[in-house]
Amino acid sequence: MPPPQDPTPAPTPPPDNHVHTGWSWDTASASTMARACERAIALGLPAIAFTEHLDFTVWDPDDRATDEGLVERHASRHAEIDVQGYFAELAEVRERFPQLRIWSGVEAGEPHLFSASIAAHLRNGPVDRVLGSLHSLPEGGRLYGVGHLLWEDADGTMRRYLAEVVDMVESSDVFQVLAHVDFPRRYWPGGIHRYAEKDFEEEYRQVFGALARTGRALEVNTSSPLASVDQVRWFREEGGEAISFGSDAHQPGAVGQRFDLAVDIVEAAGFRPGRDPFDFWRR
Repeated sequence: MPPPQDPTPAPTPPPDNHVHTGWSWDTASASTMARACERAIALGLPAIAFTEHLDFTVWDPDDRATDEGLVERHASRHAEIDVQGYFAELAEVRERFPQLRIWSGVEAGEPHLFSASIAAHLRNGPVDRVLGSLHSLPEGGRLYGVGHLLWEDADGTMRRYLAEVVDMVESSDVFQVLAHVDFPRRYWPGGIHRYAEKDFEEEYRQVFGALARTGRALEVNTSSPLASVDQVRWFREEGGEAISFGSDAHQPGAVGQRFDLAVDIVEAAGFRPGRDPFDFWRR
């Protein structure tokens, strides 16, 4: 006689709210929406958001970047999103994969510096999901990727980074989700194991308090070194109410990566699934 089967269905994983395809400037053209959707379906994800990089190398006179005297990005490979091509492929996968909810989106880099440029883009291509990200910091009239600055002063750069994230949260209301709050950790001198999260608790709490006051979601990014239970709990203790899960995938095989571990972390910090499978997780 076969052993009795557990009648309890497996829980539905959360949506992947942060996925890149070949429409992002740093992602290979072989990373198609269709392949990402196939991966999402295989994992049982209820939804996926294609949040392509929205970064600027030329900005609007009305952007804060202009007011602050920024003139260029250092060693930039950034490129514009092909809006027409992006939405054409999105329509194709929505028709091909009706069992999967598929959201449009952008990952807006430094949105507090480029509000006019972002607004112009979104007028031409409105989307379902907008992530806010900080990848670069200003220095001497140029924007530098934080990985470039860490080698000069890692702790000082990290504190400056988190202070800039507070400014970004307080100065921009265009995004719904704060992505990879500790992005510089990916490039920590000597290896990520040398990064001491606790050393920056006060700065993290400043970010989380600012974000909580806006009611927006914090992303647990599974391409980055995973957030600790402590970090997610700090967000909850500062009044944070919503968590988004994002693989930050730049290739289809990374969609939904390590979501099982991320779910364990988020649950241990006191968050639970939201109103339906497509919602953020809630406190």
